[in-house]
Amino acid sequence: MRIGILQCDDVMEELQPEFGNYPAMFEAALGELAPQWAFVTYRAMDGELPDSVDACDGYITTGSRHGVNDGAQWIEKLESFVLAVATAGKKFVGICFGHQLLAKALGGQVEKSNRGWGVGMSFNQIGVRKNWMEPYQPSLDLVVSHQDQITQLPEGAEVLASSAFCPFYLLQYGSDLMTVQGHPEFSKAYSSALMDKRTDRIPAPRIREGKTSLTAPVDDRLMMQWIINFFAGGQLTR
Repeated sequence: MRIGILQCDDVMEELQPEFGNYPAMFEAALGELAPQWAFVTYRAMDGELPDSVDACDGYITTGSRHGVNDGAQWIEKLESFVLAVATAGKKFVGICFGHQLLAKALGGQVEKSNRGWGVGMSFNQIGVRKNWMEPYQPSLDLVVSHQDQITQLPEGAEVLASSAFCPFYLLQYGSDLMTVQGHPEFSKAYSSALMDKRTDRIPAPRIREGKTSLTAPVDDRLMMQWIINFFAGGQLTR
């Protein structure tokens, strides 16, 4: 299987020597679970996208420091491509920025959350179990880093997991589109380093809470397995 990584941002240059860039994070985590799969990166934030939705079997977005409502030309271009992917019946997984972008593209609403920044760990309950959720557990706890949230669901969105902080955390649309607000590609160390770089915009009490939360277990590997299963049509690949 060939998966296209739609890159929507770069890791800060000073953090790349330790943590690498976003596509490398996905390739390492997904490639460990599906070593026979191929991955190709498109720098969507530079306007680079596949010539056709058929260039890959499925697509996954990275997160981004940008917001889906920023009005940048590359975001509008990416939104159009994601809609084409959805129309073509290709598999698509949206991570954070991509989670919000698909909801907006399909008619939902994304806004700055009145709950403030989500950083560190997020703790969510699974409300709907899908066949690709194997091995299954009733909770999904991932690293997050976001200020925007989906505030109004588009038609056809099914809520699979939620929390009081983020009611629309894990979504599915039909059989081919799945998105999540969390970052299964982020390590706890990267989450901590990112918080250190954002003390100018995230309130100090929220950063303290976020860093404390990083002592909890994280379901990053589990979520990556679920993503692999989703791309594979709900069937285990191992």
